[in-house]
Amino acid sequence: MTLVIEFNIEDDGWFDTAPWYRELALRAAEQTLVEADRPPLETEISVLLCADERIAELNAGFRGKPAATNVLSWPAHDLAPPSPGETPPPPPDGELGDIAMARETVEKEAQALQVSLEAHFAHLFIHGVLHLLGYDHETGADAEVMEGIERRVMADLGLHDPYPDGR
Repeated sequence: MTLVIEFNIEDDGWFDTAPWYRELALRAAEQTLVEADRPPLETEISVLLCADERIAELNAGFRGKPAATNVLSWPAHDLAPPSPGETPPPPPDGELGDIAMARETVEKEAQALQVSLEAHFAHLFIHGVLHLLGYDHETGADAEVMEGIERRVMADLGLHDPYPDGR
């Protein structure tokens, strides 16, 4: 099994705030691939860990929303499922795509949710990996499938349920 996560750190604050980011991202990605029935064989993910200012630029450029957000993802392949609530098809190769995460937003959200930074980072990273695999939350059925995987992966990692209100 070869899972390669290439990190580009634009915001040095990640080193102080989350020195564990590499190990946790690797564990979260591996478990997400397993839970999504996509064994991490020869799999590549590129990750940008940046500041709010940079992610706001990316969000404006790619989504037309000029504000900071917690995580963005750019799948290498269009893997949309044929119908809402169905599993997306497998990627044609191991290149999954890119994920960007904004440190300040992730920190603020973890504090507001009263969860550890590690748990919130893991949840958002899992969420981003699932988007790379073609999962989304555009319909209720799609959200149910995606959130179910997120819950299982978080439990597998020994972390809290990210949707404790049963959403």
